[in-house]
Amino acid sequence: MQKIIGRIAAAAMFTTMMSGLALADITIGVTVSSTGSGAALGIPLKNSVELWPTEIDGEKLNVIVLDDAGDPSIATTNARRFANDDKVDVIVGSALTPGSIAISNVANEVGIPHLACSPIPPNVAATKYTFVMPQDAGLIARTLFKKMQDDGVKRVGYIGFSDSYGDLWVNQFKAIGEEYGLELIADERYARPDTSVSGQVLKLVAAQPDAVFVGASGTGAALPQLALRERGFEGTIYQTHGAVTFDFLRIAGEAAKDTVFASGPVMVAELQDDASETKEEGLDYVTAYEEKFGAGTRTQFGAHVHDAMAILKRAIPIAKQVAEPGTQEFREALRDAIETGGPFPASQGVFEFSADNHFGLDERAVVLLAPSPKNDGSFDLIK
Repeated sequence: MQKIIGRIAAAAMFTTMMSGLALADITIGVTVSSTGSGAALGIPLKNSVELWPTEIDGEKLNVIVLDDAGDPSIATTNARRFANDDKVDVIVGSALTPGSIAISNVANEVGIPHLACSPIPPNVAATKYTFVMPQDAGLIARTLFKKMQDDGVKRVGYIGFSDSYGDLWVNQFKAIGEEYGLELIADERYARPDTSVSGQVLKLVAAQPDAVFVGASGTGAALPQLALRERGFEGTIYQTHGAVTFDFLRIAGEAAKDTVFASGPVMVAELQDDASETKEEGLDYVTAYEEKFGAGTRTQFGAHVHDAMAILKRAIPIAKQVAEPGTQEFREALRDAIETGGPFPASQGVFEFSADNHFGLDERAVVLLAPSPKNDGSFDLIK
């Protein structure tokens, strides 16, 4: 308990103004996993907040950033602090699915718009105040399952995290896999902190699948990738958008060959057609991020924070016509503006929410990638 209290007390916090809070200023609470097992995902989110503007529509932004260490209980504590102490107008976060679910529970209890930065189940996304930045599991799954079908895959082995993120993909397989002629013949799980999946991979290989589907994120997605190749599996491996990082390619090395990744378009912003509705925002984000943090440091996790701001820059002026920031009336108006004010072009897709759709993305938000044959640690578009 003392360690948790210490983490919260030492959480990173900054504001974009020098004076104290004022009624008309807009306050945003951000909770991300900048330490712990989700740090590979959370740090790019935290870094991306530093690229946010200092004001929107003439109103200064107060941005409070806290670390939840990938722990849903800390994410809950952070969300309650935002609601009760900081009186925020909107909450952004977290980097991991369990944390985003926890924040959603608080946001919907107290009535604060919440922009989730990790995939969450449909029942959570269906709540009134939570909107989802990443592509929903159904959109990603259909893209990957169609590719499997086109590749002649019939029998699929699955390995993924033993948490709600891993459950997302198995549930999608059970719901729609048969539509694509796919049969799930093995289902193996591992914990995010695990350093070996040898036992699980042995069972997968023994089942003799045509392909393996991995439901994991960050560098943790490379663990089964390496183990499968070490055990002689030569079939195609299909990875979700949670695995699409340059660090994954660096860690997996040769083991990344014959892998298909579903991804948001920001990872290949430069390769998009000039007519793409996501290219301008994608290049803006990639250029700003890599100028500040170095070439090849972009991630689509950080891009979710960029996209949250792309939405807020258009929704906040609409909400201001109804009420002043800092009031519950403004939070309600902001929620309504996010839900009805689209389309919002962004780096990862074009968001258009509705009362019965808080995912808001369509096929423009997904591309298929493969490791570049140049072996330079980059991705190529699969046409």
